[in-house]
Amino acid sequence: MEIRPAVFSGTWYPAGAEACREQIEQFLAQYDTSGLEKRNFLGAIVPHAGWFYSGAIACNAIACLGSQKDIDTVAVFGMHLHPSSSPYIMHSGAWETPFGPLEIDYELGSELARRFDFQVETCSHFVQDNTIELQLPFVKYFFPSARLVPIGVPPRGESLEIGRTLAGLAREKGLEIVILGSTDLTHYGPNYGFSPHGTGRQALQWVQEKNDRRIIDAICSMDPASVIEEALANQNACCSGAAATALATTKALGADTAEVVAYSTSYEKSPADSFVGYVGIVMG
Repeated sequence: MEIRPAVFSGTWYPAGAEACREQIEQFLAQYDTSGLEKRNFLGAIVPHAGWFYSGAIACNAIACLGSQKDIDTVAVFGMHLHPSSSPYIMHSGAWETPFGPLEIDYELGSELARRFDFQVETCSHFVQDNTIELQLPFVKYFFPSARLVPIGVPPRGESLEIGRTLAGLAREKGLEIVILGSTDLTHYGPNYGFSPHGTGRQALQWVQEKNDRRIIDAICSMDPASVIEEALANQNACCSGAAATALATTKALGADTAEVVAYSTSYEKSPADSFVGYVGIVMG
């Protein structure tokens, strides 16, 4: 079986299984999710910076999905795309992780590829993009026997239909499936060309209490279209297509609520005039 290489391993997250396992155990100790872990969550919104910055948030959100036993497939929506971009999918082979390869769900992925006009990636021809890969060690750790459907979705209405179709196919095939949507929040400061409230503490406070809060509220309202609209208007989610499609998919699977697991910014790890917001949200 052909395997897609993990291009961010050893830089954005540890390269070896033991180092990843130790890091995950440390992450799980950072947040108390005991009130969430026994609930029937169907998916999560997770950040995708290097593990040093946002790994603990992503790890704990994905861990909240672990009460569901015998998961067949994990679908991960991501990629940095524009409204005019094509959607992407990889529907054959496997993706390398420190815990071993994650096999692609060929049946589910290829059926989606027949229904929508995707750019099809392969194990040797693909866009190097961190949004999906940064989640895969967590996926393999918490769901070691699950298969993967990795999908890049632009921020437009067609992407929501991709998610709803995925949910319908999973139900038709009798699959136990969980959904991840990978996005970071506001990219603020001179590094990102976005500084509407200057620098320093006032800028950080505006991002935390205003700009990031707006997109978090939009996600928690379970309204996928409003997530895309909000992000395009206020630059507060770099992959709003992924977040919105994950919402649309989990709603089609039966989810009707969303809860914040954790929120932070890169400023807490590395104070600077440029920083990024991160949130973990679970839907069920």
